[in-house]
Amino acid sequence: MGNRVTRGDFEWVYTEQPHTQRRKEILAKYPEIKALMVPDPHLKWIVSGMVFVQLLACYLVKDLSWKWVFFWAYAFGGCINHSLTLAIHDISHNVAFGNKQAKWNRWFAVFANLPIGIPYSASFKKYHIDHHRYLGGDVLDVDIPTDFEGWFFCTPLRKLLWLFLQPLFYSLRALYVNPKAITQMEIFNALMQFSVNITIYYLWGLKPIIYLIAGTILCTGLHPISGHFIAEHYMFLKGYETYSYYGPLNWLTFNVGYHMEHHDFPSIPGCKLPMVKKIAAEYYDNLPHHRSWIRVLWAFVFDDTIGPYSRVKRLCKLAKEG
Repeated sequence: MGNRVTRGDFEWVYTEQPHTQRRKEILAKYPEIKALMVPDPHLKWIVSGMVFVQLLACYLVKDLSWKWVFFWAYAFGGCINHSLTLAIHDISHNVAFGNKQAKWNRWFAVFANLPIGIPYSASFKKYHIDHHRYLGGDVLDVDIPTDFEGWFFCTPLRKLLWLFLQPLFYSLRALYVNPKAITQMEIFNALMQFSVNITIYYLWGLKPIIYLIAGTILCTGLHPISGHFIAEHYMFLKGYETYSYYGPLNWLTFNVGYHMEHHDFPSIPGCKLPMVKKIAAEYYDNLPHHRSWIRVLWAFVFDDTIGPYSRVKRLCKLAKEG
């Protein structure tokens, strides 16, 4: 493993992100890939079903003992909520209703947010655009840990704690690194979320609220599905900043594992990303990738050459708006 990264600082590079050039090359060779850049007609129905399953679960857990509330939050509800965060990720690229219906996508993301218990979708959209446009960009890409995180969470026990607290760091980091003005959609997102939370509390009490929020926090922290947070951009091999995961959990996560393909073509919905890999196989088959998110988490914790510092960073110029 001689190409592994070393601790002590981020991996600074002075080149553009690889996805722009690869996208140009693939489209020049396989223009038929443009036909995949269409909305996913099934996404709205799948997401709606997941939302209503969680509402039903809220009713079912209202009389359970607290230990079973937390058990089902981690084993079932949190898995659905984590999957919904990844549906929101897809929706942020307008793949539910298409670019011509951008507002419908924003409103539907707020609806998908409801079982998560915490207003999230509008803020995610605001920062996720920068993650694609300025991948690895210092200050601009808030997906990258802070220097404090890289310095402090450098032992197995501390990295385990960092994984457990990842939802906290993920949500607060943006406010520290790159604060932005609150938008009207974020206010709408919060009002809708808190209105539904209050309604559920009024109807069925506190336990369903804890079931939803605890599931979200636990299953975006130390959980097998959360391996995607590490697998996507943490540099397991020097020189490679984005990795795909080709394993069974893609079925539960809207193919977020096809992450190289996604960054190459963010306007293609997750359901069609395997077709990108199949069409342009020579561009992906020989790139490093993951087969197990659990193995990714294990390596992150116990390999002392991998940690929050294992990210590529670059200086990016702000693109001109409009």
